Amino acid sequence: MIDKELKLPFYARAIFFLIGLFALFTILYIARGIIVPIIFAVIIAIVLHPVVNFFVRKRINRVIAIVITLLLTFLVIAAFGLLFFSQAGRFSESLPTLADKLTGIFNQTITWASGYFDINPQKIHEWFTNTKVELINSSSAAIGKTLITVGNLLVVMFLVPVYIFMLLFYHPILIEFIHRLFGISNLSQVSHIVTQTKTVIQRYLIGLVIEAVIVATLNTVALLILGIEYAILLGIIGALLNVIPYIGGIIRVALFMVVALVTKSPVYVIYVMVIFSIIQFIDNHYIVPKIVASKVKINALFAIIAVIAGNALWGIPGMFLSIPLLAIVKLICDHIEPLKHWGFLLGDTMPPLLKIKQINLRRIINKSKR
Repeated sequence: MIDKELKLPFYARAIFFLIGLFALFTILYIARGIIVPIIFAVIIAIVLHPVVNFFVRKRINRVIAIVITLLLTFLVIAAFGLLFFSQAGRFSESLPTLADKLTGIFNQTITWASGYFDINPQKIHEWFTNTKVELINSSSAAIGKTLITVGNLLVVMFLVPVYIFMLLFYHPILIEFIHRLFGISNLSQVSHIVTQTKTVIQRYLIGLVIEAVIVATLNTVALLILGIEYAILLGIIGALLNVIPYIGGIIRVALFMVVALVTKSPVYVIYVMVIFSIIQFIDNHYIVPKIVASKVKINALFAIIAVIAGNALWGIPGMFLSIPLLAIVKLICDHIEPLKHWGFLLGDTMPPLLKIKQINLRRIINKSKR
């Protein structure tokens, strides 16, 4: 019997691809409570693996080396959290006063706009009052959901260190499993992809941390120079938002402008816009290319799509995980011959315009010959 290769038409392959894609995203959404902690644990374990190896090379038992590494990581995170929450506590105490000031500014703006555009201010005030009531009602209804979310977060905070410990301890078994899964014939290629993936994640996250520290410092110094309150807290929040590509930078500047408007005067809004536009320029053209973008070359279009899709699937954690996961996908595509065109699509390497024109010209000539 002669085996015949089954070739499906393009529309059938497209339908199967879309069905598979839909099934994948459905599974990722439904199982997000399981998948997200494991992904966080895998990424953190990859970053911490060189530290564990360092202690092992110092003739320290592997289990003790993992425990020491996790303890040091916990101390760093705890110190950062203590600084953040101490500043957040001060900010929350003055939040009602800031809200009243913001309401007063909003009312003045409504009065000015109603006189300038000849609009009845009473209707605008009624809409604002109704919106506030609905917001308060929806907020009170969301308290139960918030408590459930906090409970889930506590469970995740307990599970992630356990996952990290297990991943670090069973690292040799996992690597050997990947090698056996793809067979001896592909051993060198699989080893290269695994090594490159680990290197990309390590360098990317380390670069991201360095960028966040630099941006937080620049934010805090700029806010202190302007004399805006809660400079340290806002500087840290701005650096965390800046980790989210493109969208985070816009939210950061908008937040600083609102705080400047409430605590200072409208003139300081302009100061904030100018200064943080300069900081954003420095970050985009000097910090990111040297520290972060050199490790993960993803073009802006797919970076934004990945961030939005990550938020839709997994919420805020998905926004932070989207770029590292996309970088891993690109790396795998770059090292597998049938998928290299997808890796090129995700990257930011622009083909020369002259080359594109030559390719198009050849296609036109070939068509005319036919």
